[in-house]
Amino acid sequence: EAPPSLTSALPPWVAPGGRVVLEGTAAPGAAVALVSGGRLLGQTAAGGDGRFRLRVRAPQAGLYPFTLASGSATVDAGRLRVRPLVLAAVGDINLGDRVGLAISAFGPRYPWLSVAPALNRADLAIGNLECAVSTRGAPLAGKRYTFRGRPAALAAAGRFAGLDVLSLANNHSLDYGREAFIDTIRHATRAGISVAGGGSSLAAARTPAVRETGGLRVAFLAYSDVRPLGFDAGPGIAGTNPAFPEIIAPDVRRARRSADVVVVYFHWGEERTFRPNERQRALARLALSSGATVVLGAHPHVLQPVERPRPRKLVAWSLGNFVFGATSPGTQRTGILLVRLGATGVLGHGFRRAVIGGAYGVQPRLVRR
Repeated sequence: EAPPSLTSALPPWVAPGGRVVLEGTAAPGAAVALVSGGRLLGQTAAGGDGRFRLRVRAPQAGLYPFTLASGSATVDAGRLRVRPLVLAAVGDINLGDRVGLAISAFGPRYPWLSVAPALNRADLAIGNLECAVSTRGAPLAGKRYTFRGRPAALAAAGRFAGLDVLSLANNHSLDYGREAFIDTIRHATRAGISVAGGGSSLAAARTPAVRETGGLRVAFLAYSDVRPLGFDAGPGIAGTNPAFPEIIAPDVRRARRSADVVVVYFHWGEERTFRPNERQRALARLALSSGATVVLGAHPHVLQPVERPRPRKLVAWSLGNFVFGATSPGTQRTGILLVRLGATGVLGHGFRRAVIGGAYGVQPRLVRR
C-alpha cells in the first residue's frame, strides 16, 4: 500500500477558518485523511491516477502539526501556523495640495517614512484616496477645494507604503474631471493597488475589490454620502459610488455570498465633529445587517470612536486625516486601525496612534507606545 505524500507545500500561515488546500498522491482510490493532534480536519479519496486534493478550513490560532493518513500508513505533513489576518485601515490621503509641495521638496516616500513599516507588516492595508492622480484635467469650476497628485506619489503609496486597496468614493476623486479620474484608476492599478467605490461606470464602481490572503477572501466596497454634482457614476458614466441604501444592501449581500469578510468604507458625516450622526449610524446598520464585517469611515477629518456594535463586527466612524495637510484643531491626531480577522469575523483590534507633523504638516508620525 503506497503511503500518501504531498506534492504541494503548506502555506506559511493561514487565518482562523481560512482555506487550506493540499495536493498529493496515494494509492488509487484510497481514502486520505488530514489529522492534527488526534483531530480529523478533513478527508477525501485519491482518484484513479492516485492524485488527491484535500480542502480544509484552518482551526483556531495556534501552531499545528499535520499528519496525512491513508489506510495503515501515516506521514508527517508539516506544521501550519494559524493566526489572524491583520487589516490596517487609515483615513484621508491627499497627494496634492500641501502634500504635493512636501513631495516636490523631499520625494514621494516622504509622507510615509514613519508609517510605512507598520502598514507593510499588516497583511492588507486600505485608505481613502481623497484626490485625483493625473497630469491631465483642470480644476472643477466653482469648487472651493480641488486636489490632484502626481503618479509617482501614488506609486510610492503602493510600492513603498504597502497600501493594497484605496477607496475612491469621496468628494475629491473627480476634482479634475473624468479623464483624470480614469487616470487615477489606471495609476493605482500600475502601483499594485485595487480600488473600490469608483469606476468607469456605476456597475464598475459597485464591483468589490477582492483580495485573497491567509486563506480568506476579503471583499472591499466603498460609498460616498458626500456627493458634489456630477460625481456619481452612472450607466456608462465614470464616477463614484453613491451611498444609496438600494445600492448598498444588495452589493453587500452579493459580496458576502462569495467572500469570508466584507469591508465597507464610507465617506460620510460632518467635518470636524467628533461623534457620528444618525445618518452614519443608519448606513452602518444597513451595511452590517446586509453582511458587512467591518465598516470604516472618513470625511470628518478628525478621529471618531471605534465601536464593536455586534459580536465579530467593528465600526470605525471616522479615521480622520492621514497623509493630509492638517491645520485645524484636532485634525493632526490620526493613526492606524489594526483589525484582526478570521472567517468568523473580527477577532480583535488595536490602534497605533500618530500625529501629523513634519515639513508642511503632512507626515503622520507614529507615537511611541
